[in-house]
Amino acid sequence: MGREALIKAHAYALGFDLVGITTLGPAETAEAFDRWVDAGYAGEMGYLARGAEKRRDTRLPVPGALSAVVVALDYGGREPSGPVARYARGDDYHDVMTGRLRELHAWIDSRVGRPIEGKAYVDTGPILERDLARRAGLGWFGKNGNLVSPEIGSFFFIGALLLDLTLDADPPFEADRCGTCTRCLTACPTDAFVAPRVLDATRCISYLTIEQKGDIPIELRGEIGALLYGCDICQEVCPWNVRFAQELTEDALRARAAIGTKDARTLAREILALDDERFRAAFRGSPMKRAKLRGLKRNAAVVLGNVGTIEDLPALTAVVIDSEPMVRDHAAWAADRIQAGSVGSAQRCE
Repeated sequence: MGREALIKAHAYALGFDLVGITTLGPAETAEAFDRWVDAGYAGEMGYLARGAEKRRDTRLPVPGALSAVVVALDYGGREPSGPVARYARGDDYHDVMTGRLRELHAWIDSRVGRPIEGKAYVDTGPILERDLARRAGLGWFGKNGNLVSPEIGSFFFIGALLLDLTLDADPPFEADRCGTCTRCLTACPTDAFVAPRVLDATRCISYLTIEQKGDIPIELRGEIGALLYGCDICQEVCPWNVRFAQELTEDALRARAAIGTKDARTLAREILALDDERFRAAFRGSPMKRAKLRGLKRNAAVVLGNVGTIEDLPALTAVVIDSEPMVRDHAAWAADRIQAGSVGSAQRCE
C-alpha cells in the first residue's frame, strides 16, 4: 500500500468521512473571493480580507509546504431541523477537527521517520479550504456556495493539513452536478443569493444571527422566523442532501443539554433568562459562544417576535429593562409585534 493510501486509511480511522490529497499552489478561487469581499458581501467580517497573499497561494501559509491532506467530517444532515443549525449544537468543530488533524500529522511523522513541517487549518487562517477540497476530489461548489459531495451531500466540515511532503494528488472534482436545479436559491427566506454561488452575507440568516454584532435590520427580522442561531434551509432543500445526507455518528457533535430538542420558543425564553455565569457554563466549548450572550439574547428576542405568543411577553418584558441597549431594543420590537398581533405564521424550525 502506497504512502497516500496509508495516510487516507489513517484519516478514516480517526473518524473523518472524506479524505483527498492535492498539491499546493495558486488558489483557483482567490480572485473571485477578492471580488466578493470588494463588493461588500462580507459585511462586518473584516478578518476575511486579511492575509490575502497567503490566501492566493496555499504554499505560503506554511513555508516549504507542498501538499495538503483535505478531510471532511459529517455533522449529521439527517438530524431534525431546529432553532439552532445542526453544525452548532454540539462541541466546537474547530477543536474536534484540529485535534484529529494534529494526530494525523504526528502519525505521518512517525511513518516517514522524521518531523514533517506542517499545520492544520479548520477555518483558522487565510486558507480557502473549499478550493482545496474541490482540487482534492471531494466535491463541487453547489449553487448555495457549499461544497457538495456526491457521497454524503453537504452537511460536513472541511479541514486541511498542509505538509512539507510530496504526495501524489487525487484528480480534482471537475463536474458541476447541480444542473438546472435552483432550489437552494429560491428557498432562501431573505433572498441572500445575488447569483448562483454568490452569497450576500449581509442578508444571510447565518450571518445575521452569528457574525452581525449590532442590530439586525428591521426589514429582515421577520424573515428569520424561528431560527435562533444559523440556518440550514439552503442545504435542507438540496436534492443531494435529501438523498445522501448522513445520520449523525460523531458523539462530540450531538446536541448538548442546553439545546437538546427544545422548540424555538422554549430555547429563546431560556436564553433570555441567562446571566453570564450560566451562559459560560452551558455553552463552554460550543460554537455558539461566537455570538456572545448579547447576540444570542438579541436573536432570541427576534425569534419570539416572530413565533411567540402572549405567554412570552413576561420573558420579553424582563429583558426590556436590560442594561444592554441592543438586547433591550430587539425585545421591545418583539413585544410590540406580539401585542399588536402582527406575529406571522412563519414557524420555521420551531
